[in-house]
Formats: sequence, C-alpha cells, structure tokens
Amino acid sequence: MSDHAAVYLDHNATTPIAREVADAMWPYLTQHFGNPSSASPQGRTALAAVDRAREQVAAVIGAHPDEVVFTSGGTESNNPAIRGSAAVAATHVAVTSAIEHPATAEPLAHLAAQHGWVVQGAPGGRRVPGPQ
Repeated sequence: MSDHAAVYLDHNATTPIAREVADAMWPYLTQHFGNPSSASPQGRTALAAVDRAREQVAAVIGAHPDEVVFTSGGTESNNPAIRGSAAVAATHVAVTSAIEHPATAEPLAHLAAQHGWVVQGAPGGRRVPGPQ
C-alpha cells in the first residue's frame, strides 16, 4: 500500500457532494421524504423544499426560479440543454468532441439528421452526416 492518498478521477461516473449539501438534504432523505408531485402532506412538504431550493439556486446564479430545472443526472439534462439551445440558435452548426458521450452525441445526431444541422467533431473528430 502506498503512503499517498488515493485520488478519485472518475467524476464522470459519480461525484461526492459537499457536506453542506448533504446536511441540507438529510432531513428530506430520512424524515420529510415524499413525491413533490403528490397532493399528500409528504408531497407538499417535498414540493416546498424543491421550490425553496429552486429559489436559492436561482438567486445564486442570477436567474428567475422558473429558469432552474432539476434533473436526475447528466444524461437527462443533455436533451433539454441541447434541444433548447438549438431552438434559439441563429446558426445550425454544432461542434462537439469526437469522443462525446452518447447522451450528447445522439441528440446532436438527431439535429443533423432531422433538422439539417452540421455537427462537427473537434480536431480528429468526424462530421455527423445530415440530410443532403
């Protein structure tokens, strides 16, 4: 065994959360859990917590609370981010990495195939063909 502390480099797979975040979440993971879409008392408590968190995040980043969307992870986040950006883009060109995760590459390929976008990989990458 080495005297050096282990260094975790796979934050692509999972990332530890800050202690302050864990402390803030703990009551909702152990006592006040509920489906925020439910009309039950537990659901209303959970919804109030989510709304409060949305307002806090919005205040930190200078956004309006209705502009903050919580998702379960990166894959779920990519589609609305890519499609939302594409919907308001002035040009229909995207540049991505040649080794991009499928959760990003597939929505970009959809833009190319269905909407005529030019999706180009960074140097060493390949162009995702769109309609001719």
